[in-house]
Amino acid sequence: MSGEESVPLAAQLRARGMRLTSQRQRVLAGVAALEHGTPEEIHAWLKAEAGAGGAAPDTSTVYRNLEVLERLGLVWHTHLGKGAPVYHAAQHPHLHVVCQSCGQIISADPGLLDSAAERLAADLGFTVDVGHVALSGTCRACAEKTRTEHR
Repeated sequence: MSGEESVPLAAQLRARGMRLTSQRQRVLAGVAALEHGTPEEIHAWLKAEAGAGGAAPDTSTVYRNLEVLERLGLVWHTHLGKGAPVYHAAQHPHLHVVCQSCGQIISADPGLLDSAAERLAADLGFTVDVGHVALSGTCRACAEKTRTEHR
């Protein structure tokens, strides 16, 4: 654990001249609860959490807070294909595999790409940012379902 991770979020924000607002706390809670949520999904989660009579930040406030939280290194975003990026807690680097059939998102160990990353670096001088990598394909369950249907 780095020294900054052990410092409470409020102190990290104050050190950067910012406050830990209730909206930032709530957006961060939404990111954590959804694991891989778009800004719109995070907004919907916040509305549901607030209940019928409760107040939730509007979508533009969610976007602004996600930008701040990402600058602070607390969340990362990944583009999983078409549409809005998804946000996830910046706990550890991981790559994403996305099933084109069912939409399941699986977090995977970035070490799975080590040989490909080394080859890209050697051949092209290109460094892979694993936190933003998303691979599309077919998950095991969908592949097995397809094989079963074709028997």
